Amino acid sequence: MMNSYNPLNGEIVGTVEVTPPGEMSGIVGRARRAQATWGNLEVGKRAELLAGAAPRFMERAEELAHLITREMGKPIRESLGEARGIGAGIESELEQIAQALEPEKVQAGNIHSVIYRDPLGVCAAITPWNFPVAMPHWMVLPALAAGNTVVFKPSEETPLCGQAYADILGEDLPPDVLITVHGADEQGRALVQSEVDLVAFTGSREVGKEILHSTATSLRRVILELGGKDPMIVLEDADLVDAARFAAWNGFRNAGQVCVSTERILVQDRVAEEFLELLAGEAKKAVVGDGLEKATIVGPMVNARQREHVISQVRDAVQNGARVLVGGGQDQAPFISPTVLVDVPDTVSIAKEETFGPVVCVTRFGSEEEAVGKANASPFGLGAVVFGGDEKRAERIARQLNAGMVGINRACGGAPGTPWVGARESGYGFHKGRDGHRQFTQCRVVSRAV
Repeated sequence: MMNSYNPLNGEIVGTVEVTPPGEMSGIVGRARRAQATWGNLEVGKRAELLAGAAPRFMERAEELAHLITREMGKPIRESLGEARGIGAGIESELEQIAQALEPEKVQAGNIHSVIYRDPLGVCAAITPWNFPVAMPHWMVLPALAAGNTVVFKPSEETPLCGQAYADILGEDLPPDVLITVHGADEQGRALVQSEVDLVAFTGSREVGKEILHSTATSLRRVILELGGKDPMIVLEDADLVDAARFAAWNGFRNAGQVCVSTERILVQDRVAEEFLELLAGEAKKAVVGDGLEKATIVGPMVNARQREHVISQVRDAVQNGARVLVGGGQDQAPFISPTVLVDVPDTVSIAKEETFGPVVCVTRFGSEEEAVGKANASPFGLGAVVFGGDEKRAERIARQLNAGMVGINRACGGAPGTPWVGARESGYGFHKGRDGHRQFTQCRVVSRAV
């Protein structure tokens, strides 16, 4: 058995049964046998069975939200948004998936072709702890709707949330269409090395590279979302109040444990002091504490290991010349208060590697070229943000950034129907939208003479 602990106080939230790695092959075999029938259903019938979970998610949203907060520390208002968003969005998401999978007819001369998007087979979904029901949903729902069966391994940090999600979604599904397995690295490796047809993973860049290496010999499909080191550029004509509010919200929400968290802020020289004063004020206002308290903005770090990683990055930066404007990681465990660092050397870890904590590093720039150069000086490329009064100028800068998603005077995520996509070492394939949903299918072209 594996215990799940509340990061706030170390109390046991619950337990799950660990899946023996040696059983993984048999589990995948069960999923493959189930896929033969599930994949032959019409898309509409599969969508109907999956849509039946929508009212259950809405009815159990508060219960699920409290579990999220107790298991990983997220403030309850964010947990409620995560839980309710699933139930509210299932039907529209299924409509988008069905549209993405519609056969396409192409005719040229006497050749008539139809592009079909068929199931791949068995999908392994390996998901992170920071959005413990939303991230499984991004993978599991389109995989199932496309006619695949799924073997789902939630993070060992949030196994109860993963199991709750699977139980609610899978209530109307045939046996073995959705199978949940539990464990840590050993179970993850066993699942990746089994005879699955697709591995969908969200997590660290290091594990993503290991998955790519492991699947290379069989050339299996992979979808990897691997985090980032997101920059935010603040131009001299930006609304500084809005920019500071956004930077604080996107840098400190969920204790900074968000893949598109703002970690690097580049602010134009002329407005740097004013922006820093506003940002410091926003950081100081953020209430740190128990995620179940409604006033809390920043809850506990998910575990001691992640907290020490963040503190060590801050400590290293300060020892090498960075200055702490707010915070500094001296809080009593399990918390880290919102922290703003300035004058951070380019060579230290926190300037280059993902932090995944409530820390932002602010650097000044003079020209647009300098801002773009600094923003792109990273192997990551998930999201980015540009704040500026002249939107054409901001968009011109945005188009030069090495990121899969760029927001102008807002967060980087796009309108409904657009993909969630990373660039460089932040992404390999993508989620959501027509193109993301098609990642879970085999494109097949059937042609005949007419």
